[in-house]
Amino acid sequence: MSSKIAQIRLVHSHPEVYEPCDDSFALVDALLADRVNLLEHRPTLCMEVGCGSGYVITSLALMLGEDDSGIHYLATDTNPHAVQVTHATLEAHGVHAELINTNIASGLEKRLARSVDVIVVNPPYVPTPEDEVGREGIASAWAGGENGRSVIDKILPIAEKLLSDRGWLYLVTLTTNNPSQICLQMREKGYASRIVIQRSTEEENLHIIKFWRDFDIQLTTKEVPTNKTVPSRVMDTLLSQVHRLSFKKSSNSSSS
Repeated sequence: MSSKIAQIRLVHSHPEVYEPCDDSFALVDALLADRVNLLEHRPTLCMEVGCGSGYVITSLALMLGEDDSGIHYLATDTNPHAVQVTHATLEAHGVHAELINTNIASGLEKRLARSVDVIVVNPPYVPTPEDEVGREGIASAWAGGENGRSVIDKILPIAEKLLSDRGWLYLVTLTTNNPSQICLQMREKGYASRIVIQRSTEEENLHIIKFWRDFDIQLTTKEVPTNKTVPSRVMDTLLSQVHRLSFKKSSNSSSS
């Protein structure tokens, strides 16, 4: 499997670019764990928001193939140094992606509307003062504002606009981000979700969550009365889903 992901020795670096770390490795491991499904899914357009060093988008291209498979890859980053480093990392591995220096997907919404089959995001999720969010350089890679949700809450509605009807979103979250709430919010928009990988380190408890549009959920949400009273059968489903999300540090098991 090692040949199916980017090699660290070939990943380029820059003082102002976030290097691959536990969260990057967890995201790539989640994609590897779901690789058979991804291959069967046959995506035509894959996108990474916040490419950093290029480790993740390069790994995804190596896992799925590119030119001969008909898959096109695109990656964005608000940090111009990250775009340069990602280009070098891709080149070192012999794969290609279209790279754009922009904030999330600014300027791309119309071009990519409902056309992206796979979006991967390792967002700035670390709780920080709000005035640190969006700073230039490497700080943009981790500063997430209050509860680490400021950037995540901006990314999710944009991802929803970009995802094709069969699109999948893979998102890295921290326990402090309240992943269960994120899942419930996405469910209200008609998305099902599952944890692909859950991983604890000495410093953080990570969850890689996969989201996809679910027709049954969309029908259910349309049936919810305007007074917001959720039918008991729907609430039971929601509660069972939340129960499956074990977010305590003492739990080191992975969900699939």
